[in-house]
Amino acid sequence: MKILFAASECVPFIKTGGLADVVGALSPVLTQKGEDVRVILPLYSSIPEKWTSQMKQECEFEVELCWRKQYCGIKSLEYQGVKFYFVDNQFYFGRSYIYGLGGDEYERFGFFSRAVIDALPHLNFQPDVIHCHDWQTGMVPALLKIQYAHFPFYQNMKTAYTIHNLQYQGVFPIKAVQDTLGLGDSLFTSDKLECYGCANYMKAGLVYADELTTVSPSYADEIQTAFYGERLDGLLRARKEQLSGILNGIDIDDYDPAKDPMIYANYDPYHLGGKETCKAELQKELGLNVDPNAPLVGIISRLSNQKGLDLIECVIRELMDTGIQLVVLGMGEAKYTNLFSWAESEYPGRLAARFAMNHQLAHRIYAGSDMFLMPSQFEPCGLSQLIALRYGSVPIVRETGGLRDTVLSYNKFTDEGNGFSFFNYNAHDMLHTVRRAVHYYKNNREVWYKLIVRGMTGDYSWYSSAGKYLDMYKRLTATVAAEETPAAEEAPVVAEAPVVEEAPVAEEAPVVEEVKPAPKKRAPRKKKVEEAPVEEVKPAPKKRTTRKKAEEAPAAEPAPKKRAPRKKKETAAE
Repeated sequence: MKILFAASECVPFIKTGGLADVVGALSPVLTQKGEDVRVILPLYSSIPEKWTSQMKQECEFEVELCWRKQYCGIKSLEYQGVKFYFVDNQFYFGRSYIYGLGGDEYERFGFFSRAVIDALPHLNFQPDVIHCHDWQTGMVPALLKIQYAHFPFYQNMKTAYTIHNLQYQGVFPIKAVQDTLGLGDSLFTSDKLECYGCANYMKAGLVYADELTTVSPSYADEIQTAFYGERLDGLLRARKEQLSGILNGIDIDDYDPAKDPMIYANYDPYHLGGKETCKAELQKELGLNVDPNAPLVGIISRLSNQKGLDLIECVIRELMDTGIQLVVLGMGEAKYTNLFSWAESEYPGRLAARFAMNHQLAHRIYAGSDMFLMPSQFEPCGLSQLIALRYGSVPIVRETGGLRDTVLSYNKFTDEGNGFSFFNYNAHDMLHTVRRAVHYYKNNREVWYKLIVRGMTGDYSWYSSAGKYLDMYKRLTATVAAEETPAAEEAPVVAEAPVVEEAPVAEEAPVVEEVKPAPKKRAPRKKKVEEAPVEEVKPAPKKRTTRKKAEEAPAAEPAPKKRAPRKKKETAAE
């Protein structure tokens, strides 16, 4: 099976979030399962030179954007058995940023969506399924069905569309999108591309893709409700038969504490001495008090409301009163960088904040922390809690989306669970859960080590999830085969028709009917049929004669009768 992933980012080339991890980790696993999987993404100027130097030129052509044409080059390289294509256009992608600063995102990713489709004949690659990810590629399924479906090359291609975060939809003015992609007014209605007076790239994918997925079963259910649906819940409910949730995995080779070169010491579930070393060294690196008994809590996150940081803001003093040390790594909204900057000065030696994207430091925080805090308002899947489990950092999460699917709160009665969780989006519920985790850390080390081992020995690989994606692709390609079978089945039906008419079964039928009372019923029917034409022959002329008389009557006789009395009255008067 031939599968093309279309995405705006992918590890190890370019990354801003979990989307890159998913595309970069899922594609090699599908390749290992024997599928021909390729990935296409923009050639950003920020892709490191170590990768661009390995790329080779595949082809060059022009992409039509309504009334203008733009250059497009396709470069490629192979990594982990997967062929990666890069869409080259310096005007759109040769910038110092990845997303959101130029005011022309609709044009940049409109160009990318059309370039993905236009590149396929030039690359001589005809995928069975194009798997699109997030709003940046939402127009690919729409353009494919609206403008390309009549070309034989594209007719049998199916599309799958994955929602990684429904909050980011790619909403733009309708006229701007029309001026880029040449889409008519009839397409911008509430059942197609229009959404509250604007064009919506994600909605385009949701409406026109053949199959929809999201990154966890719980999130697939949540986004069909008004609270989580981001004004698209009605559409998602309408397409619930095509919507499924497939849980993300992680690259278990990249995130393996037993051989990770980025951490201070390696360890495994049954030899945790290296983890103690990682904690001590992390405390030194970040200027924290080197205290093996202080519970070290890690946060690696985008600094935004979605991640539940407003809950931390409400109770940060009470959190620090539990005796924890807190490490924060991430970038985002100014109010949260200000919050943690203030807290770092307020709690010297106990709180450290680094506002950057530092992959190596992230690995060290996973390895050196005792707990990992994720109080998200919503979380489509979340990879951080999976990585934390893999490194033996016990997660504390809110029960939403993928967090609910992957973290089971410890139950002291059944001795089940691999972390701690709370349900209500409430600061004091979070605070109570942190206190509960600290209690077990300090007072019940036997349970604590059970939680560490359960987390580290769990299966967080892509192999199970990749099988579910593969099943989805097979369903899509089976649909294509089903659409083609009627034409193949009609031929034998036409060929067999004369044989059935000439078969002796037709001659034997009356014999069977004569033995049974059936012929008795048919005999009177035949008589009636024979008598009917005799009766019909005679009345037919009678009816016709009456019709002729009826036609002649008003012309000859009735007219004089009406005039006769008038003449009699005149004679009487005389």
